[in-house]
Amino acid sequence: MGLRNIIWVAKIISGIFTPFYLPILGLTTLFFLSYLSMLPFTYKIFVLTIVYLFTILIPTFLIRLYRRHQGWTRIELGQKERRMVPYVISITCYITCIYFMESLHIPHFIGSILIAALLVQIICAVINAWWKISTHTAAVGGTGGALIAFAEIFDFNPLWWLCIIFLLAGILGTSRMILRQHSLSQVVVGFCIGFSVSAAGILLM
Repeated sequence: MGLRNIIWVAKIISGIFTPFYLPILGLTTLFFLSYLSMLPFTYKIFVLTIVYLFTILIPTFLIRLYRRHQGWTRIELGQKERRMVPYVISITCYITCIYFMESLHIPHFIGSILIAALLVQIICAVINAWWKISTHTAAVGGTGGALIAFAEIFDFNPLWWLCIIFLLAGILGTSRMILRQHSLSQVVVGFCIGFSVSAAGILLM
């Protein structure tokens, strides 16, 4: 595979596995691997739709709008000093989603995934003021942390799911380094922060 093809594949992987997918993946896993699988299908779709709107669709649209207004490419937006506005947009959308779910009286432990993802983003935003940490690997690490936490709470074996998450983390981290968006230390620290904050946040809530 030539260098151009490798870069092309890395861009596709980075584009598909954006940092916004942690809540939707966490909830989907929860709805299938725990007793929440007994909830009505329409209710699960309703909750997933709300989460999709506020954690993926709206922040992605607003960040893209901001990037085009500034005349930046995706790579240029990835520079450390330009990442704060996207962080603020994403964090605001997550807070709005949590508030909306609370107003609808959606069970708190379902919202705990969103709160954990919000904590991961806030910590990454603070670190970004000094050092460019990988939010992509923080998100996949957060998914792993959430999986461990819910495996402890609902008593199921997460081994195969964890294997998939670690494999994905390796592929995604490699892609970010190929695109020269992050160093090895930045992707590893991002994963570790996402994993530990997500697991601790859910278990302590």
